[in-house]
Amino acid sequence: MATAVWAAARLLRRSAVRGLPPRSGLPAHRQFSSGSTHSSIPLSSPLPGVPKPVFATVDGQEKFETRITTLDNGLRVASQNKFGQFCTVGILINSGSRYEAKYLSGIAHFLEKLAFSSTAQYDSKDEILLTLEKHGGICDCQTSRDTTMYAVSADSKGLDTVVSLLAEVVLQPRLTDEEIEMTRMAVQFELEDLNMRPDPEPLLTEMIHEAAYRENTVGLHRFCPAENIAKIDRDVLHSFLRNYYTPDRMVLAGVGVEHEHLVECARKHLLGAQPSWGAAGAVDVDRSVAQYTGGIVKVERDMSNVSLGPTPIPELTHIMVGLESCSFLEDDFIPFAVLNMMMGGGGSFSAGGPGKGMFSRLYLNVLNRHHWMYNATSYHHSYEDTGLLCIHASADPRQVREMVEIITKEFILMGGTVDMVELERAKTQLMSMLMMNLESRPVIFEDVGRQVLATHSRKLPHELCTLIRNVKPEDVKRVASKMLRGKPAVAALGDLTDLPTYEHIQAALSSRDGRLPRTYRLFR
Repeated sequence: MATAVWAAARLLRRSAVRGLPPRSGLPAHRQFSSGSTHSSIPLSSPLPGVPKPVFATVDGQEKFETRITTLDNGLRVASQNKFGQFCTVGILINSGSRYEAKYLSGIAHFLEKLAFSSTAQYDSKDEILLTLEKHGGICDCQTSRDTTMYAVSADSKGLDTVVSLLAEVVLQPRLTDEEIEMTRMAVQFELEDLNMRPDPEPLLTEMIHEAAYRENTVGLHRFCPAENIAKIDRDVLHSFLRNYYTPDRMVLAGVGVEHEHLVECARKHLLGAQPSWGAAGAVDVDRSVAQYTGGIVKVERDMSNVSLGPTPIPELTHIMVGLESCSFLEDDFIPFAVLNMMMGGGGSFSAGGPGKGMFSRLYLNVLNRHHWMYNATSYHHSYEDTGLLCIHASADPRQVREMVEIITKEFILMGGTVDMVELERAKTQLMSMLMMNLESRPVIFEDVGRQVLATHSRKLPHELCTLIRNVKPEDVKRVASKMLRGKPAVAALGDLTDLPTYEHIQAALSSRDGRLPRTYRLFR
């Protein structure tokens, strides 16, 4: 207090020395040291002579349309302009594990690991990375069951260099013996990691596809089987590349670039380019349509020591039950997406809060009522000719039968009454996730590339939101009822002593209440 009084007195003395009256009240207007003539104008009024500002407006629609150009060789060039210094550019190819029926399984997996290695122009992966580094760039390659994607994010000023590099990586890979041997080691390590990780979801997804599409298209192995690692060599890879890495099966997509500039770069580096495996056209392309078979795949395994340590994960048995839905080209795809969001789910330890789906059916009906269940999550996998909606659940091995019955009951309830409140919540959450994901430039790139690759066009986000808003309760009930008429696909991992038979699971999904048939034992 004494310090404050002393400081005030000192200020008054200084004002007196300078001949200034001490401030005892607020002045009529503030005097600015700049001596501006507009000092008396309040902040709520515009300054005279200053141009009227133009503010951004939000009307729910993208201002940048997706532009598409097809080159003479069949290659499609698609772009979406977006404000910013950086761009994401890549090549998406209609190629993946579903096309390996006549080849050794695992080629697409190998090509993913070999991406951005040495080419005719670049002697090593390090040289490629150094070239990208000059433009602040990073690169990545991902393969799925039906698409292979090579992508680069870099400064927009380096677009010509980026497209040139992508053309080299896709069409001119050297595939040296040393690189193939290193890839064999990487694939072997990934397979070991896949079988050891505490989260079995990738392995179960592989198993449910194998069960649903027995030995065809999307049911073929996405990961290279261990017995094929030593068999895949340069000749096998070139044979596959010759048929599937053709311009008519490719899309060059870019986000954050001018369309004319991207087309110019594509003509310069991708039109007339001769691939390293020869110029012969594709002669043996697999055009098989996915055949849903249903069935069961079981892997009996001791899961008691998956995650040891101070707080080990308890031994769990994992079950995934799925039914055929539809392709992403069909009108029913949107109702199925809403149904999947309505089911929701997650882990029993997931924290609450907005957007976490705590009011979805698998939380309200399963995880909140059955404390012994560790996980109940809905997934929807969709392809150009089929789809699969499935529920993954995990619990103690002694409660497997009860867990399976709870899941079959939830499937039956899908075809029942749909509450308007839960439907509106699911639709709002789906639109929210869609728009939030499309804030990211790499996600926009993938969306543009995949849609143009599959349909030669792109639905904009506001069009998708309109379709989502138009989904009615009867649409969800209709698609669910149609789905329940099919055979189930089942994947099971862990201690399967008490797992119901496939026939009993199928009977439960055909019943009115989803209950498993009763079993009786003479000896216990």
